[in-house]
Amino acid sequence: MKKVILLVVLTGLISFLVLRSEPPSETGLIALPGAGGSARLSELLSDQGLEGYAQAIDARDFVFPQDHGPHPGFRNEWWYITGNLDGEDGRRFGFELTIFRFSLTPPDSASSADESAWRSNQVYIGHFAITDGGERQFHVAHRYSRGSVGLAGAQADPFHVWLDNWNIQAAEGIGKNWQLHASDDDVALDLILEPLKAPVLNGIDGLSQKAATSGNASYYYSITRLQTAGTIRINDEEFTVSGMSWLDREWGSSALSREQEGWDWYALQLSNGSDLMFYNLRRNDGSQDVHSAGTLTLADGQSVYLSRDDLIIEVLDTWQSPRGGRYPIAWRIEIPQYKLRLTVDPVLDAQELVTTVRYWEGAVDVSGEQDGALVTGRGYVELTGYAGSDVPR
Repeated sequence: MKKVILLVVLTGLISFLVLRSEPPSETGLIALPGAGGSARLSELLSDQGLEGYAQAIDARDFVFPQDHGPHPGFRNEWWYITGNLDGEDGRRFGFELTIFRFSLTPPDSASSADESAWRSNQVYIGHFAITDGGERQFHVAHRYSRGSVGLAGAQADPFHVWLDNWNIQAAEGIGKNWQLHASDDDVALDLILEPLKAPVLNGIDGLSQKAATSGNASYYYSITRLQTAGTIRINDEEFTVSGMSWLDREWGSSALSREQEGWDWYALQLSNGSDLMFYNLRRNDGSQDVHSAGTLTLADGQSVYLSRDDLIIEVLDTWQSPRGGRYPIAWRIEIPQYKLRLTVDPVLDAQELVTTVRYWEGAVDVSGEQDGALVTGRGYVELTGYAGSDVPR
């Protein structure tokens, strides 16, 4: 799931900002209260107030490229891209660029229909991070906007998702490729992404159930390998880079139940051509939730559904955030059925994003073996629900 991901409608924090009719500030961004980060994403993730929204209940037919575009009948969705890149001198980089769309009122409600020049029931949130392995630094930017007067939005044809000058869009004249652009004061990226594998449907035929209640689910697919090339800027220095990226794409109207606290999400690209995604959901008491699941995508593009019982995950190391909370940051992962054993280590320990919610998301290195043959790899890991906790779960 990616993410189940970050999540849901931040109605309590942002509705009064997005629904008001005044124009935005000169930058077009919205400064949210509480930007120091919430300790529990589950408190922001609601399975209440769903009347009027579409819900992910039954499997559906996915149609591409249309499903890359928005699904406005649902309360929330996101376009989530991570990647590991190398400069021409071998300098190591990781990146995350995510744009979330949240609906504050159902599409047919009176407030949704009450239009003005600045009023909108849609809010877009963006997270952008670069891991600089060479300098051992982590850079984070985030921004917010109402979905009105061109400040932010999403469309399917031609595909384009934007938030101010952050863009995820079809690359003009280059087939199925995508183009990414994001810039902030000290960092920027411009990348072209070429899919090497077809979209992979996660869960059961793309329906990813996160909890027992019907509707606590999302429609979820990934493109696990996108050949990537372009530039990264850090301060005044620009680097020509290349490597591999990963897309996670989800939409729905609910996700975690009240008994669930967060998740550990792994997206790993292996040297033998296989790709592993797994989300390990945690309950409030720290135990593993039965709805934890994932997908093993083989080198030929075939995918295998993984249940909670198919993986053994052991935490090898932790990192204490100076803001509070201890995160696991190294793991041993085993899939006995496929004779796969992996060790996952962070490129940097301190890859914590402090946005409206606080979470750890970072580039990782992978080593291990499958069927007695050595494998290596790279990937990304996301950890939520640890901020403010004293003991890793």
